[in-house]
Amino acid sequence: MNDSKSQKMKSGLEKAPHRSLLYALGLTKEEMQRPLVGIVNAANEVVPGHIHLDTLAQAVKAGVRMAGGTPLEFPAIAVCDGIAMNHEGMRFSLPSREFIADSIEIMARAHAFDALVFIPNCDKTVPGMLMAMMRLNLPSVLISGGPMLPGNMGPDKKVDLISVFEAVGRFRAGDITEDELEDMTERACPGCGACAGMFTANSMNCLAEAIGVALPGNGTIPAVDAARVRLAKMAGMRVMDLLERNIRPLDIVTPDSVANAVAVDMALGCSTNTVLHLPAISGEAGLSLGMEIFDEVSRKAPNLCKLSPAGKHHMVDLNNAGGIPAVMSELDKLGIIHKDCMTVTGKTVGQNLTDGKASVRDRNVIHAIDEPYSKEGGIAILKGTLAPLGAVVKQSAVAPEMMRRDVKARVFESEEDAMHAILDGKIKPGDAVVIRYEGPRGGPGMREMLSPTAAITGMGLGKAVALLTDGRFSGGTNGAAIGHISPEAADGGVIALVREGDVIHIDIPGRTLDLMVDASELERRRAELKQPKKDCPYPVLRRYAKLVSSAADGGRYKDI
Repeated sequence: MNDSKSQKMKSGLEKAPHRSLLYALGLTKEEMQRPLVGIVNAANEVVPGHIHLDTLAQAVKAGVRMAGGTPLEFPAIAVCDGIAMNHEGMRFSLPSREFIADSIEIMARAHAFDALVFIPNCDKTVPGMLMAMMRLNLPSVLISGGPMLPGNMGPDKKVDLISVFEAVGRFRAGDITEDELEDMTERACPGCGACAGMFTANSMNCLAEAIGVALPGNGTIPAVDAARVRLAKMAGMRVMDLLERNIRPLDIVTPDSVANAVAVDMALGCSTNTVLHLPAISGEAGLSLGMEIFDEVSRKAPNLCKLSPAGKHHMVDLNNAGGIPAVMSELDKLGIIHKDCMTVTGKTVGQNLTDGKASVRDRNVIHAIDEPYSKEGGIAILKGTLAPLGAVVKQSAVAPEMMRRDVKARVFESEEDAMHAILDGKIKPGDAVVIRYEGPRGGPGMREMLSPTAAITGMGLGKAVALLTDGRFSGGTNGAAIGHISPEAADGGVIALVREGDVIHIDIPGRTLDLMVDASELERRRAELKQPKKDCPYPVLRRYAKLVSSAADGGRYKDI
């Protein structure tokens, strides 16, 4: 490929010093003459979902070499949201998405790669890498590390990380002993992979497959399965074909392919974090994607799966039932899948769905379109006086008792204060825990609120208490957890004006979230409002707070 990007870096008389440095890597002249493929590997010894990624990187490199390319690996950072949860570490999780994207762009542009293979798995690595993929627009494939298997506490008793978070509340409520809690703690996460339910990491890996930038099986094949290694080899081979055919990410990520991903999101009951990440990824692709598309598609795409935390099934069950191709084939019966979209297989979505593998093998896991869990999708977007720009709820994980309800505000200025009140038994049925100044700018960092929501569920209040925040939730959250309330408190949003005892009206079917306080009283409160001073000792978060946009826009950096 004499016209390849890397040729401009390694060919010609004046590039002799460059070749000298490539020789220093141990490359032969023949390897230099081949296309250079960057292998972006998020492996580390901190994140359980990433501890095995070196094995997949070796498989990807084997695939690239088999197809005639020269792979060159470089790293990406990764934060484990579970380990970072419920302390100041969580402030750094969402910002890491932007740093992942920026650092990959720096490496790819500085070293003139011809193509890229991305190896993420958990939390912000998937959207961060996808943002970089769109920005660079080089022939690319994403191959994730795959989901963890669930833990086992006995016959028909599967557990996962969310079981442990909820067990903290159960222990405080006196339902289990400390020994039982510790036994579950040891068993819940049996090995490598992204935590076993439909949490954020697995949600985004499934949507990468649905949108077409990852191969079929990417979202669901377990981390420990040999099929995951074979898929990694295929990813390495496929990227060379995409390079040969000049098929690039912006040929794949279009309004129609994004709509496909949102439809799958609704069918699976994915994490509410997808409402942050898909708009950010689409923005990098030059597409405008607001919260509205999630609600529009939700009204057309039924909820076909209930995986943990919404139900008893796990990612391995979804894989055994046919995976994402089976879900898409079921949705296609409603005519809501755009089948002419290109994918990294080199074929269209329609061609992929007719290859004989896109069929449902277990109707207990993937329901038929005429027998859905609900006629609407897993996520709903609420608007009203409390959230003029919108708020997000995983309606597939909300108890029927909480779908329409008036609740009494219990106001907290931080997650820590709310957590103490919950565990100390100060939150009662009919309350709404309101946690504010935890948005992208106000946090800063927009922390996840898994610990308080899990504690509410574990203490038996999941059907009687709501949690409302301008922060966000883990994909493992269930219950009436309404996040991303925009504008956030730090931007003067109405959530900053809520006072203890105010009535808040929740109507998820009606898509409304209203603070039942008249306009004149709100104006009086606004005139008295004094924003709390939040000292942030970390330069990286101070810079983030100055650059980040609203959660309603995906929490991307503002254009500067």
